[in-house]
Amino acid sequence: MITRFLLPMLLGCFLAGPGRSEEKVVYKLNIKQEITKATWRQTKQAFDAADSVGAELFLIHMNTYGGTVSDADSIRTKILQSPIPVVVFVDNNAASAGALISIACDSIYMRPGGSIGAATVVNQTGIPMPDKYQSYMRSTMRATAEAHGKDTLVVAGDTIYKWRRDPRIAEAMVDPQVSLEGIIDTGKVLTFTPEEAIANGYCEGLAETVDEVLAKNGFENARIVEYKPSWIEKIIGFLVHPVVSGLLIMAIIGGIYFEMQTPGIGFPLVVAILGAVLYFAPLYLEGLAEHWEILLFIAGLVLLGVEIFVTPGFGVAGIVGIGFVFLGLILSLLHNVRFNFEGVNLRNVGIAIFTVFAGVSLGMGLALYLGDKLFGMRKGPFGRLALQKVQEVSEGYVSIDNTLLLLKGKTGTAKTVLRPSGKVEIEGEVYDAVTAGEFIEKGDAVAVLRVEATQLYVEKI
Repeated sequence: MITRFLLPMLLGCFLAGPGRSEEKVVYKLNIKQEITKATWRQTKQAFDAADSVGAELFLIHMNTYGGTVSDADSIRTKILQSPIPVVVFVDNNAASAGALISIACDSIYMRPGGSIGAATVVNQTGIPMPDKYQSYMRSTMRATAEAHGKDTLVVAGDTIYKWRRDPRIAEAMVDPQVSLEGIIDTGKVLTFTPEEAIANGYCEGLAETVDEVLAKNGFENARIVEYKPSWIEKIIGFLVHPVVSGLLIMAIIGGIYFEMQTPGIGFPLVVAILGAVLYFAPLYLEGLAEHWEILLFIAGLVLLGVEIFVTPGFGVAGIVGIGFVFLGLILSLLHNVRFNFEGVNLRNVGIAIFTVFAGVSLGMGLALYLGDKLFGMRKGPFGRLALQKVQEVSEGYVSIDNTLLLLKGKTGTAKTVLRPSGKVEIEGEVYDAVTAGEFIEKGDAVAVLRVEATQLYVEKI
């Protein structure tokens, strides 16, 4: 019986070896940019990776001035629900949305000279948003602070409950109307220095480096696994750049143009479709392109197709189609929430319009230039793929059916009354015909005077 328990114990000691201990793992995520949908997407990936490597601590290395509230709210919810303890190292700035994320963490450490707070919701020009946005942010900040619970204190025999992070302080970071004695007066939005944050329970301590933060939490010799954006994330970041967006618009316009120059469905259409996918997909993932904006672009293409192939000419369908295409491309570059454009400023609108119009103009210019170079009838390497530009009469090309020309001078009978148009029968075939102005009764004999523009002119014999 003793051997049954003693042998496994001795074997375990032998395998561990002298001075060996189980290695601790810390997973590190950097948030050092504006908080966007990409940040939220990367945070989800980081937490999944931390779980897969068995991390015992999740460390956020932060330096941000804020970002979108919706994405910050998603990140703070993920942190609050994490079974792995989460520590944030504020390396200078945790403003606005960054403050919300920091307060959600189990522990906050700050670099000397840093700051945390100023969580008022503003638009991209820095102007505070209406109170409905502030109300939501106030309640979110309070709830986040309250999620860390209370400490129980016994003073003079009385049990006192004290919030670990006072929710009123979190609210004061949003609302300038909140007044806290000894902390902040009304009319000011609260922002803490590291010392002030420590004194009021919003910071566990100072640190100069990540290693110092880990040492304070008992992870001095831990193995750090750092999140690295995947190649897909890097591609998305590359594709949403305004210059690249303009080039993709050129590909869309050029592909459509070349497809119209060549018979059937071919490579240019593939280029146009691929350009549209690469243009809209990353914008959709980044939260810029909404469903209705993509559908608006598609509806514009459908209307243009109707104008070109169903009702040739240039009418309402074509004008509306062009308008829809431009609107879809422009609106997809704006950071609006569904049909709400309150957070969009004129500068962003100007950049979006310039990007689209520059892309379309360059795309059309390049398409016209390359169209002649590539598909020119005589010099283009793909000239055989293009429709012939000129059909010479000397080469046998005519605008009417040759068989009609052979009917000149022949006779027949009126198949219907001609007043002055009708039908005639000549050599067993029925043709449309007109007279010079006279009426011809059904059954009268007629002769073909001339043939002009596929039309038979006849007279009564």
